[in-house]
Amino acid sequence: MRNTLIVARRELGGYFATPVAVVFIVIFLALQGVLTFNLGNFFDRNQADLAPFFNFIPWVFLLLVPAITMRLWAEERRLGTIELLLTLPITQAQAVVGKFLAAWAFCAIALLLTFPFVITVNILGRPDNGVIATGYLGSLLVAGSFLSIGAALSALTKNQVIAFVLAVAVCFIFAVASYPLVTDFLSRNAPVLADVARRLSVAERFQSFTRGVISLRDLIFFASFIGFWLFLNTVIVEHRKAD
Repeated sequence: MRNTLIVARRELGGYFATPVAVVFIVIFLALQGVLTFNLGNFFDRNQADLAPFFNFIPWVFLLLVPAITMRLWAEERRLGTIELLLTLPITQAQAVVGKFLAAWAFCAIALLLTFPFVITVNILGRPDNGVIATGYLGSLLVAGSFLSIGAALSALTKNQVIAFVLAVAVCFIFAVASYPLVTDFLSRNAPVLADVARRLSVAERFQSFTRGVISLRDLIFFASFIGFWLFLNTVIVEHRKAD
């Protein structure tokens, strides 16, 4: 665990050593502000809640999270520093989990900086802060899911742009898997896949959190989902470390 945290601290420090962190956070906060208060009709709804905020956040993460993960392994492979990293007295699994935790902590910081949204809604009304808290928990789990996907796909290539495009495409599939357009199509052509799509939809699981419901089944889903992609990430790094 100590080695994992060392890698995580190194990676997290790397984000803030460049303008990347500031740019990402500014874009994230600006997008969420515009989407929540303008497109989400925050004031016209006359309801003291953050439903518009949580409705848009998976789609913002869909675009911004791959921008974080595209460099995790692709940059290491392009610069040839992956060999140096893997020759340190740490296991590949520790390196993978450490990098993931750093990216996840970075997303948590970005979410934490949206706290003025919570203050605003409490000033304007009397919201159910328990529902808001579970919404934030769900948002963090969605970020973790997309990060785990992006990290694994970043290990496949030295090109950050390719890693970004692949991550957006795969995350998009898991985001829209439960949408009627998708499930109706699968129900007509492959009924078994329609049920699988609904079960694997990250957005569908997230909706429970936005309603204030923390289900053990959903927690297990997110833990298993993230664990699977981190395992795949480790396998890919092992297979391609000599490339």
